[in-house]
Formats: sequence, structure tokens, C-alpha cells
Amino acid sequence: MSSTVPTMESLECDWDCSQLFSTIQSVGPAGSGSASSEPNQTHSNSGLDESNLKLSIIEERKRRRMMSNRESARRSRMRKQKHLENLRNLVNQLRIENRELTSRLRFLLYHCHRVRTDNNSLRSEYTVLRQKLSDMQQILLFKQLQQFSSTWPYNNVPVMSEQTPPPLII
Repeated sequence: MSSTVPTMESLECDWDCSQLFSTIQSVGPAGSGSASSEPNQTHSNSGLDESNLKLSIIEERKRRRMMSNRESARRSRMRKQKHLENLRNLVNQLRIENRELTSRLRFLLYHCHRVRTDNNSLRSEYTVLRQKLSDMQQILLFKQLQQFSSTWPYNNVPVMSEQTPPPLII
């Protein structure tokens, strides 16, 4: 009887072992034949039953491992599918953000160009106005010198008339 009952090491499993125990009970003394049968026949049946039991245990383990592997593969496929979906969503979000940034960049480049154009125009205008101011300052200085020289008592130099303006130096 001890040869037909598997050891605890061979029964270690993480699944329901109720089928295994029902198989062991059917292999016991009541299932081994009648009392009038020969001892050799009982011994050979128990050896055959023991190897059948081992084969059924191995096949059950294989079946459970296969089911576990299938479930693991299914979960892996689900994770992969979810990961791909997340990546697709991320790509879509990044494309939208890229379009928005490109639009903002175009807007800023346009305004930068306008500001540069305005700045160049203002610099040109500044140069022209600066030159006009310089010319006016020279005219005022010349008039002041003219008045000063006309009031100078010992000046023999003829004074230019006020109607003739001094030449502009450009």
C-alpha cells in the first residue's frame, strides 16, 4: 500500500489535488482486485497502477503548466496591447503639441520679422532726424556767431546778410 501512495514531495502543487486523492483511493485495496487473486497479479497490478498514477500526475502537471502558460501569454499580450495603445495615445498627443508649437513658432517668427523691419525703419528715421538736429544746431551756432560778430566794435569783416543762409553740410 505504501508503494501506491505518492510521497508528499511528488504531491507538492499549487492546484486542487482532489482528483489525485480520488485516484489514490480507487487504487487502494478495494480497487486492487478480489482476495482470491494471486499475489503476483496483485503486485503487478499495483506496479501498473503506480506507473499509471505517476503518468496521470505528470500529465496533470503538464496540463496545468500549459494552462498557466496560456494564461501568462494572454496577460502578456494584454499588457503589450495596452502598452501599444498608450504609445499611440502618446504619439497623438505629441503630434498635437508639435502642431501647436509649430504654429506658435510661425507666429513668433512673423512678429520677430515685423519688429526687425520696424526697428530698421526707426533706425533710419533716427539717423535722418539726428542729421537734421545737427544741421539746426550748426545754423543756430552760426547765427549766434553772426550776432556776436556784428556787435563786436572793431570787426572789419563784412557781415553776411541775414537773408542768405549758410551752406548746409551734409
